[in-house]
Amino acid sequence: MRSLFVETLQCLVCFEVESKLASTAELMSLWQHGQLEVADDHAFTDVEYPGRPDKPVLVDPRALPQRKLSSPEGVGAFVHALAHIEFNAINLALDAVYRFRGLPDEFYADWLSVAADEARHFRLLSVRLSELGWSYGDFDAHDGLWDAARRSAHDPMVRMALIPRVFEARGLDVAPGMIKRLDALGDRDTAAILEVILADEVAHVEAGSRWFRYFCDQR
Repeated sequence: MRSLFVETLQCLVCFEVESKLASTAELMSLWQHGQLEVADDHAFTDVEYPGRPDKPVLVDPRALPQRKLSSPEGVGAFVHALAHIEFNAINLALDAVYRFRGLPDEFYADWLSVAADEARHFRLLSVRLSELGWSYGDFDAHDGLWDAARRSAHDPMVRMALIPRVFEARGLDVAPGMIKRLDALGDRDTAAILEVILADEVAHVEAGSRWFRYFCDQR
C-alpha cells in the first residue's frame, strides 16, 4: 500500500500545473479507494516553498496595479487573481495533510477533499481565463497566502485559525458582492464560477472551524 505522506509530498512539490492538478485528483481517488496508509514512518522534509510554475511573477502586493472590472484587462486580471488564490489553496491543503502527523483519518480526508475542490476551482478559472484571451501566469501575483502558511507551519491549530477561518472566511464575505457586480456587468460566466466556488468554500470554512475546535480541545 502506498504512503499518504509520500504521495502528498510528491504532489505538493510538483511544479507543473497540469501534473499537479492530475496528481491531486489521483491522490483523492487513492484515498477514497483505501489505497493510502497513514503510517508516520516517512521522514519529514520541511517544504519551505511548494512546487509552482515560473510564472506568475510574485511581487509585493502593493506593486500590483489596480484594474477596473469594466475593462477586458480588468476582468482578466480579476479572474487571474482568483486562479492564483485557488492554486495556492491546493498547496495549502496538501501542506496541511503532509505537515501535520498523528491526527485522525478524518483530518486527512477533509484536507484531501479540500485540495481536490481547489484543483477543480483552478481548472474552471483557467478555462475562463483562456476564454478571455489570457493564461495563468500572464499577470503578476503575490505570495501572501503561502506566507501565512509559513507563519502557521508550527501548529495545526494556528493553521486552522489563520487559513480557513480568516482568509477563506473573508472570501465568503466578499464573493456575493462580486457575483452581483459581475452580473451587473453582464459577465454571467465568471459569476457562475464564483457561485460554484462560494458553495464549496462554505464547507471548507466549516472544516477549518471543526478542526480548530478539535485542536483547542486537545490543549
